[in-house]
Amino acid sequence: MASANVELVRSIYVAQQRGDFTSAEWAHPAIDYEIVDGPAPGRWKGRVEMAAAWRELLTPWDDLRIEPQEYRELDDERVVVLTRSSARGKASGLTLPQAWTNGAAIYQMRDGKVTRHVVYFDRDRALAELGISSEGEP
Repeated sequence: MASANVELVRSIYVAQQRGDFTSAEWAHPAIDYEIVDGPAPGRWKGRVEMAAAWRELLTPWDDLRIEPQEYRELDDERVVVLTRSSARGKASGLTLPQAWTNGAAIYQMRDGKVTRHVVYFDRDRALAELGISSEGEP
């Protein structure tokens, strides 16, 4: 049976798999949000700044989908999700570069809310920084 933290993270992806990135009820009001690599790396604080960062990231893309492939509970507070993304550029019609399609996201929780969310477009980098083997990943 999955932990409450894994279930919380799973619930986030239900909407995102449909292309709906509008909900942030899962996020602590003072969430620490970071995009480590990819087209728009940076670090933001709070739901408002996180939403602005997401809007900036989403604007150039049509039909962005982030599909969870595997959930791994790291400890009592953290869950890493191995993801596969797809999208098409609005202006160019080109799809996401292959290098960005296998990513990862780390969620740190406290009291039923995500307090830190770190996004990696490069899955291997995320796993290396976490000290996790990529063996057996999808």
